[in-house]
Amino acid sequence: MTQLNFDELAALIRCNSHSKNKVNVDQHGEQMIELLAPLGFSLTRYQRDDIGDHLLFHTPKQAGRKVLLLGHLDTVFPEGTFTQFQQDSEWVYGPGVCDMKGGNFVALNALRELRKQCGPLYNVDFLLVSDEEIGSDDSQALTSELAKNYDACLVFEAAGKDHEVVVARKGIATFDITVTGKAAHAGNHYSDGIDANFALANLLLEMTSLTNLKLGSTVNVGKISGGLGANTISPKANMLVEARFTTQTEQQRLLKGIENICLAIEITGVEITISGGLQRPVMAPTPPQAQLLEEIAEILQHDLPVEHRGGVSDANTVSAAGIPTLDGFGPYGDGDHTMHERALKSSFELRVAQVTRILAAWCHDKDVATNTHAASALAPST
Repeated sequence: MTQLNFDELAALIRCNSHSKNKVNVDQHGEQMIELLAPLGFSLTRYQRDDIGDHLLFHTPKQAGRKVLLLGHLDTVFPEGTFTQFQQDSEWVYGPGVCDMKGGNFVALNALRELRKQCGPLYNVDFLLVSDEEIGSDDSQALTSELAKNYDACLVFEAAGKDHEVVVARKGIATFDITVTGKAAHAGNHYSDGIDANFALANLLLEMTSLTNLKLGSTVNVGKISGGLGANTISPKANMLVEARFTTQTEQQRLLKGIENICLAIEITGVEITISGGLQRPVMAPTPPQAQLLEEIAEILQHDLPVEHRGGVSDANTVSAAGIPTLDGFGPYGDGDHTMHERALKSSFELRVAQVTRILAAWCHDKDVATNTHAASALAPST
């Protein structure tokens, strides 16, 4: 395999691509266009006004399995906060080295190797969205619709510590709930008021009681505010609520439970306004996904370790569209979403080799590493 050029990754890292920095996200998108163009991809650009454009790189289609590679262009770091790239003999450091410019770099180099070893590319496309770090509110519908054109999806979020791939992620719902009561003087006209803070406190207790840790379901009231002062019955209060769940059944239970609790509290005379709802559906293990893992084990001549994660990604969206999906094909790293983000160099090499071999078998029906030495190189070290 061609040695990876981490200076090339450095150029990607140094281009700030904070989710709300449209100009620079688009600039980073242009970097990826320039790198992928020599591989023969055609480009469909989904232009956006307020966030970066979403980019779909696609190849000609022939008979056989159609595979989608999925990544995102944006990072969590605003311009001027964390832009430097560093490397030593073992690690690379910088914003996005593992989440997920590093993952996109793995996909890029696997596609390069595939082209080098198998010739012109076909049956493999690469989608890069621009708003994953802020919930994929814009791209989610696009990703879900495009996913229906494929037989499998590999997502390039960071690998686990032992190079696990992700087979399940919790779903997530978020709600912004405002309770409106009636102000009154707490001393002279206490009975004339309708206490929004009191109603909010009851909402908090009722909603958090929906938590079932044994089933992996949680409801968290992450922020509350309300009231005018100690001598005034509170006329308004607000809270931000997040629910996470591991199964469709629990997803339905929590969403319905939160709705019912709000309806019940309104009987006390307060008014409730709710915005938000389901943000990412559950990504759950499925038989087609298990079959995908079995095929990969046969291709690589070893099993890939797997894990479940509580965090969400665009893998949730593709999986919910009914497409067999595996996440975590990026490099192993840690410190993501912090100033200490780093990724392991040897992990890039391992993932590029693995993804190249998988795509060669699926999209080109060729064995690119038949000898024992090449096959063993694809196994994670212990």
